[in-house]
Amino acid sequence: MPDIPPSDHILIVDDDREIRELLSAYLAKNGLRATAVPTGRHMRAALETSGPFDLVILDLMLPGEDGLTLCRDLRAGKHKHLPILMLTARGDEADRILGLEMGADDYLAKPFSARELLARLRSVLRRTRMLPPNMRSTDEARRLAFGDWRLDTVERHLLDADDVVVPLSGAEYRLLRVFLDHPQKVLNRDQLLGITQGRDAELFERSIDLLVSRLRRCLRDDAREPRYIKTVRSEGYVFSVRVEPVDG
Repeated sequence: MPDIPPSDHILIVDDDREIRELLSAYLAKNGLRATAVPTGRHMRAALETSGPFDLVILDLMLPGEDGLTLCRDLRAGKHKHLPILMLTARGDEADRILGLEMGADDYLAKPFSARELLARLRSVLRRTRMLPPNMRSTDEARRLAFGDWRLDTVERHLLDADDVVVPLSGAEYRLLRVFLDHPQKVLNRDQLLGITQGRDAELFERSIDLLVSRLRRCLRDDAREPRYIKTVRSEGYVFSVRVEPVDG
């Protein structure tokens, strides 16, 4: 496994001083820069004054604004593409699912080993870097329109022509967002799988083909003659319709 470049800068948000100090020291020992803060208020200040950052390690249980709120806010703002590794003191599946649905890229239950955290961190960074730089979106539009559909990128809602919300899982939303950010570009299965899938196989389908099938059903797209997501034999998939930012 290749080492992470030494320039990577990790933001740790945890109210436990001992954890902040231990993680900062361990990441530094492994060639990473780390900035550690105790609250959401300090996180926002660090994002503005101490960045840029390559990944946020975000504790779920924080004083004031909790990790889920901060995760949602990050995904809705100018740092929406910043990878998030969420820490939780509880192993409850509902917490893990909710964190991933809010936009976290992975989670880790406390207590954890520093080695496992570093491995998860590396995995998240690899996944988020699978798209070439010239294919990463910088579009900040709140809503994206395509065919008979609109996607609200703040509320993470898919709306049909009658403004009825069609529920999407976290993986389905991420897959659709990748397609909308890169229409008319063929994306191979490895790229799509790495970007959209969470680590836990119990939470998301292992196969990108099954996830594409689920998304097609959400879009009411005929798999035999798809309008939106077309299969490119031996290559992957392409989102074939025009995507436009819209107001309101």
